[in-house]
Amino acid sequence: MTPQWIALIGASVFAYALKYLGSAIPQSWLAHPRIQKINSLIPISLLSALVIVQGVTEKTKYVIDQRAAGVAFAIMALIAKAPFPVVVVGAAITSAVVYRFK
Repeated sequence: MTPQWIALIGASVFAYALKYLGSAIPQSWLAHPRIQKINSLIPISLLSALVIVQGVTEKTKYVIDQRAAGVAFAIMALIAKAPFPVVVVGAAITSAVVYRFK
């Protein structure tokens, strides 16, 4: 058995155990207000980190290119309380225009 297979099986067992432990947590623990607040903030922080990493990095270096312009437009549109489709389409158009005339 190769080291890759050992790592794959080990990661699979770990993932299964983690999922099992997650479902075995008592409901009373999950109903605590602090846990619910933290749980509601996790997707926001993960998505924000993903947007920043994908928007301003390329391989192992920071870059400021058309993606940063699209993210900037999206942030301004969100601050202005624009509807979500306007934010997405506007950011895409901004990125495309900056890319075209770069």
